Amino acid sequence: MSSVLNQHVLVLNRLWQAVNVCTARRALTLLFQGHAQVVLNRSDGSFQTFNFNEWHHLSQDEPHPESVATVSFRIRVPRVILLIVYDHVPKKEVKFTRHNIFERDQNTCQYCGKTHDRKDLNLDHVIPRDRGGPTTWENIVCSCIECNTRKANRSPQEAGMGLIRKPKRPKWRPFVQINLTLHQHDSWKHFIDLAYWNVELGEEIR
Repeated sequence: MSSVLNQHVLVLNRLWQAVNVCTARRALTLLFQGHAQVVLNRSDGSFQTFNFNEWHHLSQDEPHPESVATVSFRIRVPRVILLIVYDHVPKKEVKFTRHNIFERDQNTCQYCGKTHDRKDLNLDHVIPRDRGGPTTWENIVCSCIECNTRKANRSPQEAGMGLIRKPKRPKWRPFVQINLTLHQHDSWKHFIDLAYWNVELGEEIR
């Protein structure tokens, strides 16, 4: 039973936005405490929500193989839960790392626009460091070795080179904290797709 209780459940906030993944054990606890409802995808494509008592009755009326037994009854393991009062999305910022700069710039030189393997890319200070250029999201870009050599210790204007896009701090995407390498239940697809298409992603995603 412990393996069933450790299975993953998608967590939606009050606005039906995917914000996290928890264990089935945690989901059932939130359901029992009245902090969450189960979201069930019906065969007609609609979604129905259930509080603890309603979910308990459904579990008895429609036995399901993905259920766990308590001392007095069996209850179906939910796959998606809706938090009743929580309407926030994660406010974390994307970490300022070499990997994330490559991700933002799509492994593309920001001067010539050519895509390269990461081993053939450098990180360039748009305004050189010795000119007071900071090491920040807004002043670091991917650059191929050829463009980096050509630009040397000059500003793009001085080198006669233009940026294909202005570097920006990436925006945090709520669904990113969901580990998408986890096994995803079919019922997650609608909400993950909704997050993918409707959350403002910033320019780093094609």
